Amino acid sequence: MTGTATPVSGDENQGGQTQSIAGGTPLTGTLAVPGDKSVSHRALLLAALAEGTSTVTGLSAGDDVARTRTAITALGADVTEEGGTVTVHGGRSRLHPPADPLDLGNSGTGLRLLAGVVATLPGSTTLTGDDSLKNRPMDRVAGPLVQMGAGVTGGGDRYLPPVTVTGGDLHAIDYTPPMASAQVKSAILLAGIAADGETVVREPVATRAYTEDLLAAAGADVEVEWDGYAKVIRVRRSTLNCGDYTVPGDPSQAAFWVVGATIVPGSLVTVTGITLGVERLGFIGVLRRMGATIEIEGQDVGYGSVTSYTGALHGTVVDASEIPSLDEVPVLAVAAAAALGRTRFEDVGELRVKESDRLAGTVELVRTFGAEATVEGDALIIEGTGEPLRPGAFDAHGDHRMAMAAAIAGAACPGGQTVVTGWESVATSYPGFVDDLARLTAPAAGFS
Repeated sequence: MTGTATPVSGDENQGGQTQSIAGGTPLTGTLAVPGDKSVSHRALLLAALAEGTSTVTGLSAGDDVARTRTAITALGADVTEEGGTVTVHGGRSRLHPPADPLDLGNSGTGLRLLAGVVATLPGSTTLTGDDSLKNRPMDRVAGPLVQMGAGVTGGGDRYLPPVTVTGGDLHAIDYTPPMASAQVKSAILLAGIAADGETVVREPVATRAYTEDLLAAAGADVEVEWDGYAKVIRVRRSTLNCGDYTVPGDPSQAAFWVVGATIVPGSLVTVTGITLGVERLGFIGVLRRMGATIEIEGQDVGYGSVTSYTGALHGTVVDASEIPSLDEVPVLAVAAAAALGRTRFEDVGELRVKESDRLAGTVELVRTFGAEATVEGDALIIEGTGEPLRPGAFDAHGDHRMAMAAAIAGAACPGGQTVVTGWESVATSYPGFVDDLARLTAPAAGFS
């Protein structure tokens, strides 16, 4: 989109694609966000492992999930698509190490989960990605897979990609991840369904439950035990059944619009059709504690809508356990920048090893738009002014969540243009973000 009549416009330069955002226009309307990336990856992998023919509807349209789809094809699954439904003919007898490395692009989720899958296949598989992914540590997955009997090699002590996994006969382990990570848990469980014995993953803080839930739905021998906020998952060798998967909307993508409606004056936005699992809604609890008015419909069935209204926010303290994946921290930091008073995010050092150094990037993001941010150890402190944000220029460093958080901040800046560099990264998860922003800020917004 180009021209002064639209709130967004894009361009290319040597540093990547730039996106210009005109601020100050209310966000109003109803929209559906892309399919949940977390569910999309897992549905494809389970469909590849299951005996027979499965269908997946509502997959995320981003490049990350497209890489996983390409990967299962390279592993031997037969994948076709018609009318938005992907059909997967799978089964262990079909699967084998690929002739070439699996290129996961920017997808850490795809690489880590696939490491667990290929650890069950005799032979060696190499997993790689773009320059950003090659700087992301894979030791957290390599460690438990090696304990299970797989061979894993990578760059240095942190197993930087390319990572080569040699699979074969696996045995069960009892493992407590040193960090809250649904990706680590999932890699172990996906390996565990082909291992001898009972594989146990103990989570001091429960992460998103999609892998164990989908495994159970596919007929795996899996059990879940709760102890307060802690969770224990047990899985034994299993043959998976084929099935039909429907992927709900991604709450981490909905978070951008929920925050945007809260901080852009005159806004009212409803996001429909998203998954409402308790592990995914921590950002809503944080915003409500800051003073936001947010309504949820459908939480009793785990699938529904979220409506957010404009309102004055104040600072709060946020513990990492409220948002185990930390995916929503950048956009919550934008809300904190617009709020009155101090917001402190505790134990968020894991942000340093995301698609970019999101801890440093979030400090830069907040300062770009006129508030102050500092880091103390693994804590992020933001001093909100309670005043309108001011437009600026921000480099997302190839990180899709940083780019979209900056766009929401820009939308909240009255009377000016914000320029975001590195916008091409948004294609990994939300290719239609700009179109949705334009529709929400259109004079006749109110679409479905």
